Amino acid sequence: QVQLVESGGGLVQAGGSLRLSCAGSGRTFTIGWFRQAPGKDREFVAGISRGDSRTYYADSVKGRFAISRDNAKSTVYLQMNSLKPEDTALYYCTARRGLTVVTDAYDYWGQGTQVTVSS
Repeated sequence: QVQLVESGGGLVQAGGSLRLSCAGSGRTFTIGWFRQAPGKDREFVAGISRGDSRTYYADSVKGRFAISRDNAKSTVYLQMNSLKPEDTALYYCTARRGLTVVTDAYDYWGQGTQVTVSS
């Protein structure tokens, strides 16, 4: 059983930064971060593939967010800079055994961590 545990969410002012962590995301998984704001559909934010650690980002976060992984710690990070109020959402870490990052079809999900950006 794969257990993903997110941490690092919180309240931050616009323009600030947060770093989310996803523990339990070992080297055998491709990892994705998704978010869901109240009243909105869940959306793909960023992903990192297993093996070569290629990274992918939604257009809305390119240049502001960075995903990385520390396989020794089985942890994936999402560094979020220049945060905007529209980044406010519940952020989920997800995992799949496939080689590539996709925007759906993940097998395992964490419980989520709340990110709130005030204006």
